[in-house]
Amino acid sequence: MPTLATCAGLILLASNLSNDENTYLSTLPVTVRRNAFGRQLGSYEKRGKVLDYDDFPMVFIRAPYIESTDKAVDTIAISKDHIVGVKYKSQIALSFHPELTNDLRLHKYFLSI
Repeated sequence: MPTLATCAGLILLASNLSNDENTYLSTLPVTVRRNAFGRQLGSYEKRGKVLDYDDFPMVFIRAPYIESTDKAVDTIAISKDHIVGVKYKSQIALSFHPELTNDLRLHKYFLSI
């Protein structure tokens, strides 16, 4: 089933959490670090490349990042030298919150798959 997961959704889909003994849905073959950029004060916004979209707005709130991926997983976004967005089959998982911006390109892309 197509899934667009943001922030905590990424944690729910991850097959492994490096700093938590729990796993949840485990449908995404990645290892995720929870609260990787720090607590609330570590939250930040930036613009960067996501998929083929240049200058895409990314809002990170107590964000996780992806430490490693299975070879079948495509990296679609990087921030501060860490993977913050991936695509695997019909799943897109992000460390950031595109829904908090006015940019609908990523949502439109998701609907197209």
